[in-house]
Amino acid sequence: MSDFFKDRRIVITGGAGFLGGYVIDGLKKRDCRNILVPKIDDYNLINDADIVRMYDDMRPDIVIHLAAVVGGIGANLRHPGRFFYENLMMGVQLIEQGRLRNIEKFVAIGTICAYPKFTPVPFKEDDLWNGYPEETNAPYGLAKKMLLIQSQAYRAEYGFNSIFLLPVNLYGPGDNFNPESSHVIPALIKKCFDALDAGDDHIVCWGTGRVSREFIYVTDAAEGILLATERYNGPEPVNIGAGFEITVKDLAEKIANLTGFKGEIRWDPSKPDGQPRRRLDVSRAKKLFGFEAKMPFDEGLKRIVGWYQENRVKS
Repeated sequence: MSDFFKDRRIVITGGAGFLGGYVIDGLKKRDCRNILVPKIDDYNLINDADIVRMYDDMRPDIVIHLAAVVGGIGANLRHPGRFFYENLMMGVQLIEQGRLRNIEKFVAIGTICAYPKFTPVPFKEDDLWNGYPEETNAPYGLAKKMLLIQSQAYRAEYGFNSIFLLPVNLYGPGDNFNPESSHVIPALIKKCFDALDAGDDHIVCWGTGRVSREFIYVTDAAEGILLATERYNGPEPVNIGAGFEITVKDLAEKIANLTGFKGEIRWDPSKPDGQPRRRLDVSRAKKLFGFEAKMPFDEGLKRIVGWYQENRVKS
């Protein structure tokens, strides 16, 4: 590993969150001496005054903007306005204040939800503007997508070095298992263990199960972000993914098997499926900064199921 991070002051927004903890671990392995995490109790990054104060207090060389208001399909349906406003305000103001201070680099983390609903598979970065996002998460996806526009506009006018990364859905130990806001893998794991606790003979899952998804293990995602932070300084968006897809039905069956749930998996087609298919083209990340995901999916699932089994509180 190089000494790129050693003496730079690195601010990690969202550093107290799921992905943030793994990014911080990656920085520590790179001997970074100045890792700065703005806690929400001290800095509400939706408010411009708090962002100004954070920059004044922490004086970063680089900002890695992981903080987001995010959730699964249900949370997106309940809070489209909140998800749009808060994600947009955080990102736009953080980039503007970074630009005013002429920081060395801003790393904006987007989302696969920014892609059009019917993007050809695998999703290539050049397809980002060829349609409207899937409706259930469009406000969130578009708010994040505006940070790409801002990054490119600020680079063109001010020479501001802001890069934009598009990670696919994350999973791994420490994930969010709150049924109000969790994504599909932790939600299915919790459903299976809850059914086992209750002695239920079935679980009910949203949609048809026919849609496909891609997932990246959280340590791989953190490594991709840090490699891009060190090595990539261009205007084009870059996917961070594992380059595969699995149907939600097959996923549910894998998780049921790993948790020991032997009951029926019932599907509720009255609930939305979300985007029909998801799989990223990951060639740009490999070409531009040498990133490839390492964790085999089955092994990653075993690790998150094992972690949850050890750490859960039984209902």
